[in-house]
Parts: sequence; C-alpha cells; structure tokens
Amino acid sequence: MQFLSDIFTNLTAAYQQQPYPGLQQRQQQLQALRHQLLVQQQALLQALTADFGQRCHSDSQTLEILPSISSIDHSLKQLKKWLKPQKRHVSWLFLPARNFVVYQPLGVVGIIAPWNYPVFLSLGPLVAAISAGNKAMLKLSEFTPHTNQVLKNIIETALPNAAVVIEGDAAVAASFSQLPFQHLLYTGSTAVGYQVMRAASANLTPVTLELGGKSPLILAPDVNITHMAERIIFGKTANAGQTCVAPDYLLVHQTQLEQTIAALQAEFQQFYPAQSFAQNYPAIINERHYQRLQTYLTSAKAAGAEIISCLPTSAEHQQKRLLPLTLVLNAPLDCALWTEEIFGPILPVFVYNHIDEAFDFIKQRPRPLALYLFSNNKQLQQRVLTHSHAGGVCINETLVHVGQEDLPFGGIGPSGMGAYHGKEGFLTFSHTKAVHQKGWLNSSVLAYPQHRPKIFDSLLQWLLRP
Repeated sequence: MQFLSDIFTNLTAAYQQQPYPGLQQRQQQLQALRHQLLVQQQALLQALTADFGQRCHSDSQTLEILPSISSIDHSLKQLKKWLKPQKRHVSWLFLPARNFVVYQPLGVVGIIAPWNYPVFLSLGPLVAAISAGNKAMLKLSEFTPHTNQVLKNIIETALPNAAVVIEGDAAVAASFSQLPFQHLLYTGSTAVGYQVMRAASANLTPVTLELGGKSPLILAPDVNITHMAERIIFGKTANAGQTCVAPDYLLVHQTQLEQTIAALQAEFQQFYPAQSFAQNYPAIINERHYQRLQTYLTSAKAAGAEIISCLPTSAEHQQKRLLPLTLVLNAPLDCALWTEEIFGPILPVFVYNHIDEAFDFIKQRPRPLALYLFSNNKQLQQRVLTHSHAGGVCINETLVHVGQEDLPFGGIGPSGMGAYHGKEGFLTFSHTKAVHQKGWLNSSVLAYPQHRPKIFDSLLQWLLRP
C-alpha cells in the first residue's frame, strides 16, 4: 500500500537527518509521552470501555496505564547508564588498543500491537524504541477503534516526526509487515506470527515475536489452595482471561481436586459478587470471540467433560458478553480446550497422581510463554527453573512478572522469540556496534607479511601448540 511506503520513506529521511538523538532529546520525548498519557487518561479510559463493551476504569488503570507509566519512568531513570559505551577486554596480542561497544539506533522500526491490551502493548514497545533513538510506525488493532483514536493523538502529539500510528484491517497489517523496517516487533497469535516472520524475511528484517500459547499452572501437593486461590483468580480473570500470559490450564494433585474447585469458586465470587460481575467484570472483546469460547465449552461438554461455572449467568450477561470463570474437568485431550490457546476465562483441569506426570504433560506440549508453580518446596522450585522451558516463570504468583520493568519479557519457540522491557527493550531496538581503536603505535604490524619477523612465526607455533 502506497501510503505505508510514503510514511516509511518520510520517517527514514527524518532519521537520516539525525541518526543519533542525544540523551536529553530522548528523555524529552519520553517525558512528553508520559505527560500526554496522563493528560488524556480519562479519554483513554472511556475509549477502552467503549471498545470492550464493559471494562471498569480501575482495571484499565491497573493493567494498562500504570505499567505504561512505570515503563517510561524506568527508562528515564536508566537511560543514561544504558547509553554509556561499554568497555570490553583487549587481548595482549593487540595492545596498545581499546575495545568498546556503542549502542546505535537501528532506524525506523515497526510495531504491531494487539487488541487485548491496546495501550500497554503499544506503548511498551514504543518506549523501548524511542529510548534506543529510533523512529517508529505502530499498527494498531482494528478491534479497538475508539482507543486507537486517543492513542494516535497521544503518540503523535508527544512524538511529532518520531512516531506514526497506522490503523486498518488484516490487509493493512500484511502490507505493514512487508515494509523494510530495521526491526519489527509483533504481539499476537502464533498463527499470525508465522505470517509476520515470513513477510519480514523478504527484507531480512529481524523480528521480535511476542506470541501466546498455553501457559500451565502447577499446584503442587504441598500448597495451601485456600491461601493461593486469589492469586490464581487474579491471573486468570484479569481482562476476562484475554491475556497472553494468563494461566491456560491447571494441573492439580488428585487429593486436592475437590478443595481446589471449591476454593476457586468461592474466591471468584469474592472477586465478583453478582452485582459487581454485572457492572465491573470485563467483557469479551466482541461477539466472534465470545462465540468461539462458547463453542469450546459446548464441544467439550458434548465429549463428556464436566463444566463448572463459578457464577450463575443470565441472558443479560450473555448479551453483554460476560463469561465468568468456568472450570472444565475430564475434557478429552484432543478437544480445542487442550489444543488451542483459550484466551478467555475458561480453565481446563488436568489431574495428576505424581508430580512427574505434571512435568511430563507440560513437556509433551509446545514451550509456553509463562509457567506458574505454586509450591514452597525449594527442590521443586529449582526443578521448574532448570528442567522446564518457558518464556517466563512465576513462583507462587501469576501474571505480574510482565509488570517487572527490570525483567525481560519474551517467549520461546512457538510462544515467541526475542525479548523487550527495560534494558532488553533498549537492546532489542539498538545495534550493538563493536569498536576497536588504536593510536599511532600498531602492534599488528608484526603480523603483516612484509614485516613479519622470524620470532613471530615462533610465537605462532607456541600459541597454537597442542
């Protein structure tokens, strides 16, 4: 699409005029973004509610605006240190000299943001890109048109000539992926991730893919489920489970199954009593996704699964696309609940007799974006850290590792590649340029054929001796 190429060309020209913005300019850009985000906060909250149909403002503030502000503040605090050239070792063979690394902006980078957290998952990568000194193009989801308008105003007011917001459907996203960016970051489904990477490969554009997958939650036999239930409920029902790192399925010891079901039901009703559920619980983003989740449940029930809703629902709830936490027992392993990322408040349960069964169950599946362990057993905790693969791990907690700005966030295998947040985000959008510097004295001359003395050949033999 020509308009995308024109925008890319203009941003490239602007970057070439100033290929290395200084620390002060980058800080000013981040401060301007922070200011606009707070000034237009109420408009953003209203837009988010309009796009989702129902989403309370405090949820949007907690899950979107606060972590975005934290990301900016962390970068402002650390940016001077990140920009400092890093000294590296010089082998004695090359002395006198110095080695160091400088972090250079890549140029024009692309960001494709999803609909589930349209603010945080747009601004998080943008903060990293701007911190690294780049220009950026952002493709926002067509599912959040109201939020997009406010975000566009925030970003283009704060970052004129540095960032441009793009809207449009899947065709626009496909053309966007084909632009010759210096880096492309995509957040979304694994299926689309393949397409994005394929399109980027035509230009040898490096990619960071933040995908999803099925993130397991292990309840070890030693855990007190009554004390931990609220942490599980928060992780699974935040944004109605429409979170890439939400626990996708639960692994429970057979002796704890009944207690776990009762604890989760009770805790969900503490989180969302009937009136609060009707007024404050997040809605599923649109009818297509709501029906997708209903089909998962219907198919599982038809295959013999037991469906346990944690709260009775009414026709009004269904009309508003409100789906309470729903536990699923005995679902066949070939049904969609076990083969597809759920991305909603449905939690299938796998019952194990020995903890090894839980580990084997996870290992037989694609590597997840997150893995959650609830246990106080130090040996079991260490086993999870050293014998399992996941993009990130939480021990006795869910979800909040994504909000740790000094921890990298990224997937592994089908759940993604590369990482960002904090310093890792700065590095993702920077070229780590190696520099070797000499003065007037050059020891390397001894290796030149016309100057190579016999002693150098003897030295080579000594250095390369077996």
